[in-house]
Amino acid sequence: MTHVFADTMFTESVRAAQESYGSHEHNENLRQNFGPNNVLGAREIDFIHKRDSFYLATVSETDWPYVQHRGGPVGFLKVIGPKKLAYADFRGNTQLVSVGNLTENNRCSIILMDYANRRRLKIIGYIRVENADIADEQVLEDVELPNYPSVVERVFLIDVVAFDWNCPQHITKRYTEAELLEHLEEAATA
Repeated sequence: MTHVFADTMFTESVRAAQESYGSHEHNENLRQNFGPNNVLGAREIDFIHKRDSFYLATVSETDWPYVQHRGGPVGFLKVIGPKKLAYADFRGNTQLVSVGNLTENNRCSIILMDYANRRRLKIIGYIRVENADIADEQVLEDVELPNYPSVVERVFLIDVVAFDWNCPQHITKRYTEAELLEHLEEAATA
């Protein structure tokens, strides 16, 4: 069994860089022994459900990468299958760079951060966009956020190819308001 993320991302030039900088052996061990990382398990699903934002990377037809922050209420990125994610795209974004990029190249990369606990999950996959007015009713139900005051314009559906957890070494701790309040309440009762 190999590690699908490593098999996909460790191209010839990446492996050459790993060899040059002395990390090839470590990464080959990852590739051979810690996979396949292509089906979301309980750990990944729990992590995804607790996020209120992520970063989405796409590439334009002129080969320029584009990274966009996506945010919403906790759990707005939905796991709708062991290899499928979805989220609602709300009215307000008028640049539509990601939407446009995806018409030419449907590959994406997602980074989900948990700054407070210094954890990071990377996901690569294929995305398709469906306009809300013609999307399948089940898909709309899957991404529904009943208490969120915004109009869904599109639904993004992501077929997961692979994922990888990163080391926490250089993640600076940051806290959401809710996380900070929780820590302050714990400190007050200690």
